[in-house]
Amino acid sequence: MFETTSKGLPVTKEMVRSAYRKVRSNQGAAGVDRESLETFRQNELNNLYKLWNRLSSGSYFPKPVRSVMIPKGDGKMRELGIPTVSDRIAQQLIKDYLEPRLEATFVDQSYGYRPLKNAHQAVNAVTENVHKYAWVLDLDIKSFFDEVDHELLMKAVDRHVPEDWVKMYIQRWLESPVLKQDGTQQAKNGRGTPQGGVISPLLANLFLHYVIDKWLVKEYPAIAFVRYADDIIIHCHTEEQAKTIMGALRGRLAECRLRLNEEKTKVVYCQNYQRKKRKDYGKKFDFLGFTFKPRSVESKYKGRFLGYDCSISQKSESRIMKSWQEKNWLGLKLSLQEIANKVNVQMKGIITYYGKFNRWKLSKLYMHFGFRLAKWALKKYKRFSGSYKKAFIWVGDLRKSYPNLFYHWKFC
Repeated sequence: MFETTSKGLPVTKEMVRSAYRKVRSNQGAAGVDRESLETFRQNELNNLYKLWNRLSSGSYFPKPVRSVMIPKGDGKMRELGIPTVSDRIAQQLIKDYLEPRLEATFVDQSYGYRPLKNAHQAVNAVTENVHKYAWVLDLDIKSFFDEVDHELLMKAVDRHVPEDWVKMYIQRWLESPVLKQDGTQQAKNGRGTPQGGVISPLLANLFLHYVIDKWLVKEYPAIAFVRYADDIIIHCHTEEQAKTIMGALRGRLAECRLRLNEEKTKVVYCQNYQRKKRKDYGKKFDFLGFTFKPRSVESKYKGRFLGYDCSISQKSESRIMKSWQEKNWLGLKLSLQEIANKVNVQMKGIITYYGKFNRWKLSKLYMHFGFRLAKWALKKYKRFSGSYKKAFIWVGDLRKSYPNLFYHWKFC
């Protein structure tokens, strides 16, 4: 256990330890120094002492952020910035220090990356709102994390953070360059906060609190909205109201040096049995992996009627199916139990998240996996003589004999 002596800044050894425990539990990839959490642990005490010494004396400077590209749901790629282990610990420490006071400021309509709030709560809030409001403004901010203006962000920080040492470290993180995959370094030039940084979601929430949340509450108190990070759904009573707010938002974002993504931002009409048909507007939108659209709903009081509800989106389904192909979990050298061990971890996560609303809509995924398992059996076992029908019957018999082999079979 490392000891401390008096330093210039109020960073204690327990603050460093607490931040380290959280970073360690969250895991994560190595940064530009290629030091993994496991490597960091091999010299844990010295590494933590060195970090505390630098943080508490003001001599801490972050290393460049390592850039990695990950696929998005639309087939495009998204850039993530991976800080080093030491930088993640430092960011976690400042996040823990600031979060309680900022939480007292944030509005209830903000759900993303906040204590005691989650994506299911946000989806549930949208579900409740579409029953009360006929119109939705599905808002998309163009390249938000790449275009956050540092000057305006630091103005927001100044309103809540009097400590100069905290602002100093936030400024250093904002200015830290990005190391691209080709080995070149890219300067921030006063804009952007990398997705992947521990403190980035908190800073993004603070920025959007003033850009969007507080502005909407003040200027349009009659409407409802739900925000999860930079995913924003605004609920309006009328078509005219939705168009008016969209125009006003363009101006508001321009003032804050941001832009609407005009291709993805849209007005949606939430048609149900109580609302007249409209052919001039789309009737569905996606939010946090779910698609909201008119659906047939059954009630013991009303019978079957047209409602407006959500279930897993087609994009989410396609992404999951593609991941099964890319990971090759149905390799011919694997046994059934080995396949189940690999698939069940992901399938449990899928059902826990997407099964929260209209779980029966996951049947398409279950069926797709069943087809893939039958194809695997057809290639692995000669006794099926190339008959896909025999292989598919075998899968059905396997499910009856071993109902707990695959996690999702209990829900089929």
